[in-house]
Amino acid sequence: MRLGVDVGKARIGVARCDLHAMLATPVETVPRDHAGTADVDRIAGIAAELDVVEVIVGLPLALSGATTASTNDAVAFARALHAALTVPVRLVDERLTTVTAQSALRSSGRSAKTQRPVVDQVAATIILQHALDSERASGRPAGSLLDPTEGT
Repeated sequence: MRLGVDVGKARIGVARCDLHAMLATPVETVPRDHAGTADVDRIAGIAAELDVVEVIVGLPLALSGATTASTNDAVAFARALHAALTVPVRLVDERLTTVTAQSALRSSGRSAKTQRPVVDQVAATIILQHALDSERASGRPAGSLLDPTEGT
């Protein structure tokens, strides 16, 4: 089983897949804890509860492919998560996943106000599903394995 993680400024969406790595589903939204490690601890707890073998973290790049402040934030969070886990962490391009998630929620009849609590979970589900589909199609894991020493 794998976890998908969408790192945001205020919230972190978490999704999981089934044992056969075919279908991603939302798990929960974790409040961001910029002052401590409650967010990392909660996601590590979910990973342990579900006995995951890998965590997929969305890498928010600019449309041009350039890195942004959000990219750096997601990588820093992925490093903190990696330090708390005993399983690999992969970074997967997540351009436009939040927009896709908002659009899907809007088309299902959710207003912007009622989307807020779940949009991060839906984005995490999209990130994870994309990674699973990509791996199934190519035979190779999606994205890149986090190198916790890179950039330190």
